[in-house]
Amino acid sequence: MQTGKEIRARFEKLDQADAHALDEFVRSLDGDDRAFARQLAKRAGRLADRIRAEKARLEQMRYYEHLCEEEGYTLICGIDEAGRGPLAGPVVAGAVILPKDCEILGINDSKKLSEKRREELFDEIMDKAAAVGTGAVGPGRIDEINILQADYEAMCEAIGKLRIMPQVLLNDAVTIPQVKIEQKSIVHGDAKSVSIAAASIIAKVTRDRMMTEYDALFPGYGFARHKGYGTAEHYAAIKKYGPCIIHRKSFLKNLSEH
Repeated sequence: MQTGKEIRARFEKLDQADAHALDEFVRSLDGDDRAFARQLAKRAGRLADRIRAEKARLEQMRYYEHLCEEEGYTLICGIDEAGRGPLAGPVVAGAVILPKDCEILGINDSKKLSEKRREELFDEIMDKAAAVGTGAVGPGRIDEINILQADYEAMCEAIGKLRIMPQVLLNDAVTIPQVKIEQKSIVHGDAKSVSIAAASIIAKVTRDRMMTEYDALFPGYGFARHKGYGTAEHYAAIKKYGPCIIHRKSFLKNLSEH
């Protein structure tokens, strides 16, 4: 019979994203009445159940990808943006082509994830994706053409930076007028499509990193904390220091109301 140390070492070596391996570990302890063995078996069983539930959720998020595959598409690209609403900084778009059946546990709408988890998933997406592109449009251009048109420009730039041209785009609730590639607009797509969710994470993390860099260039506004959104802290800083060059002037017209 294995010692407690040996069983714990075996548990620690398990791939804890492999439900089958965890199930095998639980079965190996069947009939072992030692308290530590029962506790480890219960822990492994819970992990296996969570993994199965997560994989089932991800399969639901592949619904639109499967529809595209049934139509004959193999290069499916998710498109999303970050930074449409802030008072300062760029709007950033992400474009991601994932390999067929690519599995990234935990992928979701970036707004539903913690900053730490987004950073982890960003790295995994960059590692596993067939192609990733990003595009950014700055505040001056946003003021010039409006935020929706700036969104479109950022998305076009992101698509143009892909090393592989997609056959179809899955977009989060928009249709990009300048693009000739087949497009499918999905409302709340970042919560319904793994490709769009991946794009949302790429866009959000890229933009957040940019705003952290801006925080060092323009101290006092708190860009690293609020990322340019209209928080009370941000409005107070604008009133104290005035707008800086990364503020969107067209978004500050009603500043006196705050």
